[in-house]
Amino acid sequence: MKTIKIIMAVALSGVLFTNVYAEKAANLDELLKQVQQGKIRESKENKAREAEFKKSKARQQQLLAKAKQDRAALEARSAELEKRFESNQDQIDALKNELKNSLGDLKELFGVLQTASGDARATFENSYISIEYPNRAEFLTKLAEKMGSGTELASLKEIERLWFEIQREMTETGKIKKIMAKVEVPGGDEVDKEIIRVGTFNLISDGKYLTRDFETGTISELLRQPEARFVNAAEKLTNAKDGFVAFGLDPTKGQLLKQLVNVPSWKERATTQGGTVGWIIIYLGSFGIIVAILRILWMVFVGLQVASQVRNLDKPSKSNPLGRVLMAYHENKDIDVESLELKMGEAVLREVPKLSRFNTLIKVISVVAPLLGLLGTVIGMIITFQAITLFGAGDPKLMAGGISQALITTMLGLCAAIPTVFLHAILAGQSRKMIEILEGQATGFVAQASEKQHRSS
Repeated sequence: MKTIKIIMAVALSGVLFTNVYAEKAANLDELLKQVQQGKIRESKENKAREAEFKKSKARQQQLLAKAKQDRAALEARSAELEKRFESNQDQIDALKNELKNSLGDLKELFGVLQTASGDARATFENSYISIEYPNRAEFLTKLAEKMGSGTELASLKEIERLWFEIQREMTETGKIKKIMAKVEVPGGDEVDKEIIRVGTFNLISDGKYLTRDFETGTISELLRQPEARFVNAAEKLTNAKDGFVAFGLDPTKGQLLKQLVNVPSWKERATTQGGTVGWIIIYLGSFGIIVAILRILWMVFVGLQVASQVRNLDKPSKSNPLGRVLMAYHENKDIDVESLELKMGEAVLREVPKLSRFNTLIKVISVVAPLLGLLGTVIGMIITFQAITLFGAGDPKLMAGGISQALITTMLGLCAAIPTVFLHAILAGQSRKMIEILEGQATGFVAQASEKQHRSS
């Protein structure tokens, strides 16, 4: 195959040579001479190439022989290294067994040290005390890795430091200390602040609770503080110099505090969880209570005027109901008793609507409010059962919205009905008392006029 390729190359070069010299030859004899010279030159070149090919083949044979020799040497070296590795592995196993036997009871001690260092590292990483004493976890990480390798033992200095760090964590847990640290305030800025560390339970500053991201180490102020009693306790602790202060500890290092912060207030429950029915109850109940209180205050004012008029029956005034009734008597005291009685009755009846105004409205509100609460309860239960139908009863959160609305609206209805019932009772009692006074005084004056008429006759 190789010979065929060479022949084809020579023929192709001959054709090219012929084409080149054909252009320069003057006649056929000269062309023939040129072709003969070209063949002689090509023959010499081919012989030179053939000699070069033979030399190259010889060199390749030498390289192949050397490669085989190197491979044999490397295979022998590999076998030798495998034997040495097996020998070293046996020696390592023997040394490990010797170390294990020589350790004896110390092996259990180092096992306890490894476990203790791992547990302490987890505790220190999630401890507020690490704000004041950073980089403690790094030492414990290295110690745990060293003990876990099985080839190194802890030194006496490392054991003493482990004991010291655990003891310091226990001691600092029972202390309340003021330290300086960077605090992320609302808005994203970090400022240096004096914070109070309450053991390993809480962080406060300026009477506000702080939280710490244990992954990044960032201390930030809670965007929303817990209810007032906890904030007041934090303020008292911030301003305290000595003595005892009642303070709520968070043993979960902020998790319980976050849950308390997320608990909605009564206002939020009423306005957001009650829905449309809740808002209607709030507006209706507020209107009824405000009207009832204003009417009670007005009735108290009128009662004082009537009491003052009772002490001055001879000087009636138009500014109070009794005075207006008495003026009807003085204007008609000369007529017959039957007509006077009618006039007095008419005057009393004229005052009754004024004294009883809005009583019926307040009573209706006291009745409608719990009915609206019942309506909200029904709507909430419908929402709950719809959620169960669509998603099943596996996740209670899906049903919480409907149940919350049901309970909140019921509570709002009762909260609106109970005070309006009491206020209506008070207002109705005052109105009835005032009407009885008017009727009593009118009856008394009619009787007095009748007595005078009998005497004159």
